[in-house]
Amino acid sequence: MENGDIPEDANEHCPGTQSDSAGKSDACQGCPNQEVCATAPKGPDPDLVAIGERMATIKHKILVLSGKGGVGKSTFSTQLSFALAAMDYQVGLLDIDICGPSIPKMLSLEGQEIHQSNLGWSPVYVESNLGVMSIGFMLPHPDEAVIWRGPRKNGLIKQFLKDVYWGELDFLVVDAPPGTSDEHISIVQCLDPTGIDGAIIVTTPQQVSLIDVRKEVSFCKKVGVKVLGVVENMSGLCQPVTDFKFMRMTEAGEQTDVTEWVRDYMRDKAPEMLNLIACSEVFDSSGGGAAKMCKEMGIPFLGKVPLDPQLCKAAEEGRSCFLDKNCTSAPALKKIIEKLMENQVLTTSTNSDV
Repeated sequence: MENGDIPEDANEHCPGTQSDSAGKSDACQGCPNQEVCATAPKGPDPDLVAIGERMATIKHKILVLSGKGGVGKSTFSTQLSFALAAMDYQVGLLDIDICGPSIPKMLSLEGQEIHQSNLGWSPVYVESNLGVMSIGFMLPHPDEAVIWRGPRKNGLIKQFLKDVYWGELDFLVVDAPPGTSDEHISIVQCLDPTGIDGAIIVTTPQQVSLIDVRKEVSFCKKVGVKVLGVVENMSGLCQPVTDFKFMRMTEAGEQTDVTEWVRDYMRDKAPEMLNLIACSEVFDSSGGGAAKMCKEMGIPFLGKVPLDPQLCKAAEEGRSCFLDKNCTSAPALKKIIEKLMENQVLTTSTNSDV
């Protein structure tokens, strides 16, 4: 929204969504928001007081967003959380992707349940300093579909914010669904009074993804959330050359596996090649990718993370990629986190490193 509480698509002379005449005045006739405004509760939201009290013990709140689904946003959220926890920070990871909660899988927490104490809902812990909350812990079966309209989604997000007892945290990482819909508006409205450090936006290099990322940046600017930077994920395929499978095409158009022959040939004729990392472009980045977009829009570019089979495997197995010496994406992720630290985006004292 712009201009306070007046929707962008409102009629001229809109009285505002919090006005007693919202949805009822002559100016509201024909407005697409009329029914919502007429039935929505007016005045301050009493839940914001409870949310403020919960958030008072959390130093930094970071949103992880994406314009388009499938760009690796949740993978980035989990690995960012692992990295911060490895630096001896107290970290919470909140999954507000109500319809597609993938965080439990990516942290090997499937089948876990939420427990309640006299202090509220208790997060599920991966490590002593890394707690997680997700609707995935509330589903009777992992294949269960969540078919909810906006108000019910918003209600659960509020409940997560006001009922989960995180204790004292250095960082709360919020993994949001792709796009700019109900969940995004809800999380910003609820957290804004308590202070949001900003948003990290994840994209892939091709224009079809960047088009939607531009909308995400626009959303952040309209709601007053600082863009901490953009991460270009799946920026080329990188892996040790010995991990590749080599095929030869026959005249009949069939493929024959010659992997062992190639490896034996390298060992015999060019052993120095066995330590090389092979890289290849997967998505079209001829348009300049995220770096060019960031320059045009005046926002920070945090760096590129390659498409790495070892990172994918770490996400599937629910573990930190930083523990894998053969993970080519780990150094790239580490540089991005260091960049955030150097720019004083994340400023909390610690005695350790990733």
